[in-house]
Amino acid sequence: MSELWMDINSDLGESEKSLANGTDFELMRSITSANVACGGHAGDERTMRETVRIAKQLGVAVGAHPGYPDRENFGRIESPMSAAEVEATVRDQIAALAEIAAPLGVQLVHCKPHGALYHAANKSAEVAAAIGRAVLESDEQLIMVGQAGSATLTLWESMGLSCAAEAFADRAYEPDGILRKRALPGALLDDPAMAARQAVDIATRQIAMATDGTELKVVAQTVCIHSDTPGSVAIARAVNEALKKAGVQVRALPA
Repeated sequence: MSELWMDINSDLGESEKSLANGTDFELMRSITSANVACGGHAGDERTMRETVRIAKQLGVAVGAHPGYPDRENFGRIESPMSAAEVEATVRDQIAALAEIAAPLGVQLVHCKPHGALYHAANKSAEVAAAIGRAVLESDEQLIMVGQAGSATLTLWESMGLSCAAEAFADRAYEPDGILRKRALPGALLDDPAMAARQAVDIATRQIAMATDGTELKVVAQTVCIHSDTPGSVAIARAVNEALKKAGVQVRALPA
């Protein structure tokens, strides 16, 4: 029987406040991969450098977290950008982070689109392909992180990219497998015990419970905890501890 393992990822470097008050540092003590905002929806040269520095200090793998260049809406609203424009902004954001990480002795491991760009890729093969081309142009060794069960992963793999399927510890799933919209009640699993239970079920049983009580098949190599979910530090700690207690090795994606 092969050893069970799971990567824990979180979106970081999105807020100067969370860097300054130590939230990002404490969160990184319980995760294995950091998706670093690289100037699109959030982040600047200073936040990127500080986030990468902390990740290196704590032995956390670093990846790019490109989003729509829309700071006003935090990249959470789909933008009417052409495929060429999506490709260009993703390429530029990866380059910005890589340029900062290199002098610190850190090699980027993965790329995970942010927010509305992530969901647009799930809906549009054109958007997904544009993201894939940007990554191939930037660093073809980067692992693409996308939603478990999505056609996006299949498309990226067909382009020659390595992929990791992602599940969510702190978000509720609808019966059709999509994430419950944030505006709806119960969308966030902000109870650490509940999030930890969902992460363990995904890692050990490849199952997540939908909002209607049905079981969904979810096969994933990485589980996400959003840094802006209330109590994210406690959630990450609970998920990490619960996975280990269940016999799951917690480690970063294989570079």
